[in-house]
Amino acid sequence: MIEELSIRDLGVIGEARLPLGPGFTALTGETGAGKTMIVTALGLLLGERADSQVLRKGSAAAVVEGHWLIDSRGGVAARVTDAGGDLDPAGEGRAALLLSRSVSQEGRSRAVVGGRTTPVGVLTELGRELVVVHGQADQVRLRSATAQRDALDRFAGSELSGVLDEYQETYRRWQTGQGELDVLVAERDRRAREAEDLRIAIEEIEAVAPRRGEDVELAERAERLGNLEELRLAAAGAHELISAQQTDDGSDALGLLDNARRQLERVSGHDAALVPIAEAIANASFAVSDVSAQLSSYLGGLDADGAHELEAIQERRAELTALIRKHGQSLDETIDFLDVGSSRLLELDNDSDRIERLRGEVAGDRGALMALAERLSGIRSAAAATLSEQVTAELTALAMADAAVTVEVVSGGDYSLAGRDQVSILLQPHKGAEPRPLGRGASGGELSRVMLAIEVVIAGSDPVPTFIFDEVDAGVGGASAIEIGKRLARLARSAQVIVVTHLPQVAAFATNHLRVVKSTEGEITASSVQQLQGEERAEELARMLSGLADSESGLAHARELLETAQALA
Repeated sequence: MIEELSIRDLGVIGEARLPLGPGFTALTGETGAGKTMIVTALGLLLGERADSQVLRKGSAAAVVEGHWLIDSRGGVAARVTDAGGDLDPAGEGRAALLLSRSVSQEGRSRAVVGGRTTPVGVLTELGRELVVVHGQADQVRLRSATAQRDALDRFAGSELSGVLDEYQETYRRWQTGQGELDVLVAERDRRAREAEDLRIAIEEIEAVAPRRGEDVELAERAERLGNLEELRLAAAGAHELISAQQTDDGSDALGLLDNARRQLERVSGHDAALVPIAEAIANASFAVSDVSAQLSSYLGGLDADGAHELEAIQERRAELTALIRKHGQSLDETIDFLDVGSSRLLELDNDSDRIERLRGEVAGDRGALMALAERLSGIRSAAAATLSEQVTAELTALAMADAAVTVEVVSGGDYSLAGRDQVSILLQPHKGAEPRPLGRGASGGELSRVMLAIEVVIAGSDPVPTFIFDEVDAGVGGASAIEIGKRLARLARSAQVIVVTHLPQVAAFATNHLRVVKSTEGEITASSVQQLQGEERAEELARMLSGLADSESGLAHARELLETAQALA
């Protein structure tokens, strides 16, 4: 239930506060005063598209706030908590919720739920649970088969919604499975070719059997073997200089070091300072001997048949290069392709098994879908008969005593997310007339009363916290208007009802009467909202009846209308 609505800088409304609360609230006022802006404000709070054109001239932003009272344990409260919003305890299992929406001149919109900024989509989700809005556009929607089926489904209540949820889950699974099966069957030849190409590629790679880093190792080995003779000459020359085996004159490095050591040792007895120098020369001789041994080992390790090995290495490198060129940018990518390709080949080779499995699953889901669709049709058909009877009774009370409504359910169409039923609401305006679809031939007044009758009946099985009616009484007058007022008052016993109306016969039944007042200061038109009490209500009804708020006959008629409404409500 909406407790209060605050509006700032929206259309002609500079600033307004609307105390709403339980029961039946009527919103009245002169044409152009801004009643439509109030419905627009509620629409913004319920997640409708924001348009900067609705801003009041010269203002930076329009702001709408709504104070709701909700069930603290219901689905709305849970969704607010999920969105990060806060709720204030209000006693008796209820909680206070603040919703806010602002629209800037640039068209940017900001939504706040329970003190936390959220996507506008959250407002839309909450709005579906909190409010049902009916306006002139909804009369047009009621002509559509989808809207008529939705109305019947709402009336059928939880019995249908449980089956419909199961049906829709099965339908989505069936559609997904059928889509995958269609793709597999349609692309079977292409996938078979892909599998064959993969098989050939994998065989090529496995035949070469590359190792990670092998190309780097081979490049280094080829570099060495390609310069083998140069390496041999350099190593042999160095070894000859260090430790010559062809001469005995001591001209190599080891001989020179040995000669130097002996000369120092011969005279070191005369000066002790020469002893450590002779030892250092001896140590250098040992190190040079190690180097000589290493060079001998290196020369011994050089492959005499290096040319043959180099040829084999170059052939191996050519094999790896060919693989890389076909299957990757590097040897590592080529080896990775082998791993990924093997997994993909396994998937493709299982196509036949997958197709057979999917065919079984799709067939099973289709069978379940058919059974659930039959259950939906049965529930809808039973609900349609009851809805027809009850709406017809309501129309009798709405000054359409000779009219009858028939809700028709025709099964057998294509399966869709809503089943395979076509729902039509037919109106027989008087006895002997041919029942006609609401989409053909029903007047605006007839549509208004049919829609209200349907809503009153559905409210018994699918209660909604708040109903908003925007001039749904258009095209109605006299006794019919009084009956509409009575039915709105009856609906307000179980839900909050907010009605924008031009009819005094309807406004008279309200328990809360708000008037939108327009004033002009200079070049700017501004509107505000007043809550009417006592004689103020009579004056507003007199204005609506005769155009003159102070007309004695109009006031007398208005007071009589209020007394009649109080007696009939």
